[in-house]
This record gives sequence, structure tokens and C-alpha cells, in this order.
Amino acid sequence: MIVEDEPFVALSLVDTLSELGFDIAACVADVRGALEVIRREHLDGALLDVRLGSERIDPVAEMLDQRACPFIFTTGLGQADIPPEYANRAILQKPFGTAALVSMLDSVFGR
Repeated sequence: MIVEDEPFVALSLVDTLSELGFDIAACVADVRGALEVIRREHLDGALLDVRLGSERIDPVAEMLDQRACPFIFTTGLGQADIPPEYANRAILQKPFGTAALVSMLDSVFGR
């Protein structure tokens, strides 16, 4: 699952991950949509933008953590904006390239 509120970034991630052989369960732009996807789908992993407009990703990270689903934060804001309880999670600093994405996917998802 991809949770990203910037349409260009979201489309780029969908395209890149599809080219890499990933099946995208959903690409959503808000917390409510992400929580709905988590409730109805079995997810193997997620990319989470830390800020979605005025919303923070915290409830989504919490639900994924409770389900032992790995995730990677994506942010242009830096480490200080990561929820403190998830400070040890993987972070991709925006803007990031395909090589950095692939490296992080390999590290976190074992791909």
C-alpha cells in the first residue's frame, strides 16, 4: 500500500513499484482511506508519507505496527517529524531516487 497525498509522487511510486514487480493493493491520499484498506486487505508492506495535508500518519503506522506489517516512512520534513514511537523505523527522505527506494525495499521487505 502507498499512502501519499501528492498526486505526482503517488503516480510515480505506483509506476516504479509496478515495474519492480510489486502488486499495489491500494494508493490512498488520506488517513481514513489508509485505515479502510488496512481493515479489508492483507498487506505485506506499506510506504507512508508522514504528513497528508493537515493529517499525520500516526494512526496508520499504529495499525500497521499492531498487525506486524512492515512499513517505510517517506518525508520531506526530516527525522524530527517521525512519530517518536517509530523513530527506529526506515525513513526515505524526499526527494529520493529509484536506487534509494530499491535499497530500502530490500532492507525492510527482504526483496
